[in-house]
Amino acid sequence: MTTVTAATRTSPEECTSMAQVREGVDAVDRELVALIAERARYMEAAARIKPSRDVVHDDWRIEDVITKVTTEAKRVGLTTAIAEPVWRELVSRSIAYEFEVWDRTRED
Repeated sequence: MTTVTAATRTSPEECTSMAQVREGVDAVDRELVALIAERARYMEAAARIKPSRDVVHDDWRIEDVITKVTTEAKRVGLTTAIAEPVWRELVSRSIAYEFEVWDRTRED
């Protein structure tokens, strides 16, 4: 079986079957996983760079990220009813991961 990619998937507007929809969703999910993995590596870098555990959680930065995401969501036509809660959860999980990495890399 051939893996559907961004270059070969049917656009949502051109889908005529649920098989095409599912192939498209699966292809997008693979891309999202790769991007989230890259984002997690940035959290690892942040944990490596931040001098204190006290600065891992930054309320100002959280709201900055959410503002940027909701602005981009509106620009590309994604409802903020999806974007905002998804990113808030992603940020929350990312912070928890950053704490784990921070602690692990500074264990005696």
